[in-house]
Amino acid sequence: MTPRIILYTGKGGVGKTSVSAASALRIAESGLKTLILSTDPAHSLSDSFEMELKARPTLVRKNLHGQQIDTQEELENNWKAVQQWLAKVVSERGVNQIAAEELTVPPGLDEFFALLQIKSHSESGRWDVIVVDCAPTGETLRLLSFPEVARWWLKKILPWEKRVMSAARPFARSLLDVDLPSKDVFSEVQQFVSNLAEMSDILRDHRNTSVRLVMNPDRMVIQEAQRTFTYLNLYGYLTDAVIVNRMFPKEVEGSYFDQWRKTQQQNAQLVRDSFDPIPVLSAPYFEREVVGESMLKRLGEQLFEDHEPHAILHSSLSQELSVNNGLAQLKLTVPFAKKEDVELKKTGSQLIVKVAGQKRNIMLPATLRAYRPTGAKFDPDTDVLNVTFEK
Repeated sequence: MTPRIILYTGKGGVGKTSVSAASALRIAESGLKTLILSTDPAHSLSDSFEMELKARPTLVRKNLHGQQIDTQEELENNWKAVQQWLAKVVSERGVNQIAAEELTVPPGLDEFFALLQIKSHSESGRWDVIVVDCAPTGETLRLLSFPEVARWWLKKILPWEKRVMSAARPFARSLLDVDLPSKDVFSEVQQFVSNLAEMSDILRDHRNTSVRLVMNPDRMVIQEAQRTFTYLNLYGYLTDAVIVNRMFPKEVEGSYFDQWRKTQQQNAQLVRDSFDPIPVLSAPYFEREVVGESMLKRLGEQLFEDHEPHAILHSSLSQELSVNNGLAQLKLTVPFAKKEDVELKKTGSQLIVKVAGQKRNIMLPATLRAYRPTGAKFDPDTDVLNVTFEK
């Protein structure tokens, strides 16, 4: 049986780990065998549950295990031959041994190994639900986009590179004064890349896998989430919910935080407008820190009062973006619209879509900054607006 996989991501400091932990706890309480694991190098799951989590699934409570991946252990299991070869090459150029070992580990490799853990757990048949507390937004985007790059390398580059290296190896030491990678190094790289490529199928399985964006009701955080949402759609990953965390409750009316609450309410409306028709869940700013089982339960109750936390809360991509040969197409789902109601405007990296007086701001990826909208076509039968761009 394929498990349900839920990835929580968002800007650093928005309460992503607390939301992930609360979600996993509530799912486990429903009787489903649940694993929560962290791909964030700055692990804080242990702090959320107030117990030590290890590099292997650790029992947190009935039906719930937690895991914080040990990067060093994963490096030794998956990158040893590559690391030894690179360290030798670098140290022969005068770099001391400790620095050489550090230079052999590309930035973000710990998150790639986390992907392999998701794959391994998915194939084990042990879990009904896997909840992933992802690294902050930028790292997660790189993590999620890498399998597609890996698939390209696997098909186009590695086969040729192995042949070239085999032919050049006898001459490399005498002519270049360097040892070329051994067969073990290539085998390790190929296995690593192959595993990551297979992750693409798991992460794009819209029947079982989805991403949830966590944010605070602050305009800068919302704009970051909008960009993330666009990129997720670009990579073909399903976003099935948006979570607005730390909303000031009604009790602060008339106090120092009253204006803050009013601003948050306005920003929450911006979230609903920007991410429609994705469900928007919210949680209040509690009177104390969300740490420990009782507070995590309170957070879970607030977030999922009207939903099952393990359900697919939205089943289709509301945006699809493709870029080819200087032309780009953006497909938007615009329910209940009429052709004459649709207006478009591009301002900087934002595309503003107005439908019958309602405004929707879409943060375009950096690759489209040099593009301008040249046409739009609305299909009333499918409620899809197709916007074309040219450089």
